[in-house]
Amino acid sequence: MSVFVFVFKPEMIYNINMKIERDISSDIELFKDNLKRLNKEQLLAVKHEDGPLLVVAGAGTGKTTVLINRLAYLVLEKGVKTDEIFLATFTEKAASEMIERADKILPYGYVELWINTFHSFGEKILRESGLEIGLSSDFKLLDETAQWVFVKKNFKEFNLDYYAPAGNPNKFIKELLKHFSRLKDENITPDEYLDYCNNLSDEGKDEAEVLENKKLKELAQAFFVYNKLLLKNDYLDFADLINYTIKLFKTRPNILKKYQEKFKYLMLDEFQDTNFSQYELIKILSGDKANLMVVGDDDQSIYKFRGASISNIMQFKDDYPLAKEIVLSSNYRSHQDILDLSYSFISHNNPNRLEVK
Repeated sequence: MSVFVFVFKPEMIYNINMKIERDISSDIELFKDNLKRLNKEQLLAVKHEDGPLLVVAGAGTGKTTVLINRLAYLVLEKGVKTDEIFLATFTEKAASEMIERADKILPYGYVELWINTFHSFGEKILRESGLEIGLSSDFKLLDETAQWVFVKKNFKEFNLDYYAPAGNPNKFIKELLKHFSRLKDENITPDEYLDYCNNLSDEGKDEAEVLENKKLKELAQAFFVYNKLLLKNDYLDFADLINYTIKLFKTRPNILKKYQEKFKYLMLDEFQDTNFSQYELIKILSGDKANLMVVGDDDQSIYKFRGASISNIMQFKDDYPLAKEIVLSSNYRSHQDILDLSYSFISHNNPNRLEVK
């Protein structure tokens, strides 16, 4: 049997440490050079101190550059630890790109980055602390297909009439799940929805209004049953990851305090596409310090049909009336003729655009 013994001499360790220090010093100088390339508005956003900040950033104006450079600024200039910053993104693809860019701009050795989608963030929190509100730590997540299969398998439990025509009892499952998703986007609990619908009166209503009440009561009952079945089987859907995290923070202030103290700064990308529940979560987490930076542009919204977009941004202005506002308007991606045509096109959405508001 061969035995290999590696001996590190003091001068070897010294040389390794010196190399790491040189690498870090070089990375910091590179970061400072990056800051010199930013325009005035971008630099203001990156170096924003404490308190809420709204950044309105059109396509091609460098919003990702601002987010990543702010992350690096907080770590390298302000001495904030990487795991004390939460950067929320809208998609897994965006999160991966942010992590890759952060890895390039931060010196070697900076790990524990909290760059997540709302859903992956919620899952991480619930896996760790969900037991505090009665959730199993090994819950299973259902995607859209698995949700449909789950409802179909338990269809009889829903006791449907309006939404169960004899010809095709599974016809409305997809629409039911869409309705449930919208309810959860607005953080409406099954109990709240059921109480509201059960209090609807048929007195003095015509036949059409009575039928509408029946429909709503059936939807509320189905929503209640759906969530009860999920919990019974240790299942969660993706919207649950947000809403149960909100419930955890609201009903367990000791857990909320732990995460509020942990995250000194919060940043939120694609703010125009966040729903009510997601915004509620980030608002709770930011607490009284409100070191919250949101970046959005209503002209880029892909979820306007869900009531997202300008309403989120205007609500932020109401929630944080003293928030600093920065507009990134210099486009680095497109030629002026393209910009002129694009602006002419999106102006047809006036007067509902943020610029007009």
